[in-house]
Amino acid sequence: MCEECNELSRRNFLKGALIGGAALGMGLFDRNLLHAQATNIKFSTWHPPMGKEVKTVWTPMLEDLKKKSGGKMAYTMYAGAALGKGPEHFDIVAKGLSDMGYFTATWTPGRFPLTDVLSLAVWVDGKDIAADIGNAVYNRALKDEFKNVKVLELNGCIQSFIWSKKPISKMADLKGMKLRSPGGHQTNYIKSLGAEPVFIPLGDVYMAMETGTVDGIVTCPPLIQGFKLYEVAKHATVLTFGCVSEGTVMNLNSWNKLPDDQKKLVEQECTNPFRTTGGLNQADYKVIMKEIADKGVKFIDLPKAEAEQWYAKFQDVTRTWVKDLEAKGLPARKVVAIMNEECEKRKVNLVACPPEFKKA
Repeated sequence: MCEECNELSRRNFLKGALIGGAALGMGLFDRNLLHAQATNIKFSTWHPPMGKEVKTVWTPMLEDLKKKSGGKMAYTMYAGAALGKGPEHFDIVAKGLSDMGYFTATWTPGRFPLTDVLSLAVWVDGKDIAADIGNAVYNRALKDEFKNVKVLELNGCIQSFIWSKKPISKMADLKGMKLRSPGGHQTNYIKSLGAEPVFIPLGDVYMAMETGTVDGIVTCPPLIQGFKLYEVAKHATVLTFGCVSEGTVMNLNSWNKLPDDQKKLVEQECTNPFRTTGGLNQADYKVIMKEIADKGVKFIDLPKAEAEQWYAKFQDVTRTWVKDLEAKGLPARKVVAIMNEECEKRKVNLVACPPEFKKA
């Protein structure tokens, strides 16, 4: 190219840059062009990579974002302990190690005190229903506990049972037993029944049951599948212990960077990912239970009178929990009443709610 042409090209470049910069500064530039490159969502979860949560909820959810955005959104999955241990997963998102992720509030005692209401013993047989309840309670009572992230959904998981090496059919059978607890209310439920709660990582439970370090575990059916605990726990006592408080959150900076159309899509797909994907919903729960039974696990249904004795113990745990939080100035009784109200709207029985707490 000749020197004159070079000079002309330089002049045109500088002229275009000046005009473009001025237009951008004046707000005349189409900002959507800035987002032409795909948004890559780094998603983190403690769930095992081959577990139902990743295979039937998180991967389909992220694939839906990719498809429905017309390829403008992509993702990278960090499952299991790829970015950190289970209790670290809220901070993994909040601090920006990932953009979006699933965390369990119960594993960080005292950090989300009122959110523990979601883990009270309740009969919920689908995470789609659990998310409906959790989202409603969040909107009414829990927002102050999550100011540093964008909450997409909260839930109390689905009911947990006792999964054990030996059959348990009455409270007296629990005396002296060591049961792995997820923490929170479940720890106090186990104590109230005369057993000893033990907290160890889920990944260590299989060996702990094989060696006799623990006699059983309180957890939900999907995790029995995900960690193959049906191989060592051949008996399940069907009585709800509730489960853990958990949810899907997004890093605030990552959220704020999304264009409006992508924000709308994320809320559409992630506010109840169990319903939009069909994973771990009520219909899937029945399939999971059958699959576990097919592995040789025997389910033990407690007689109604026996179950009511257990639930009376759970209600005492709720009373103590409320008293402790109220002493710290937190409106725990009101939050329990809200939780019970949202459960009743969906024909769900919050068995751990004392009768006198059912109205604020």
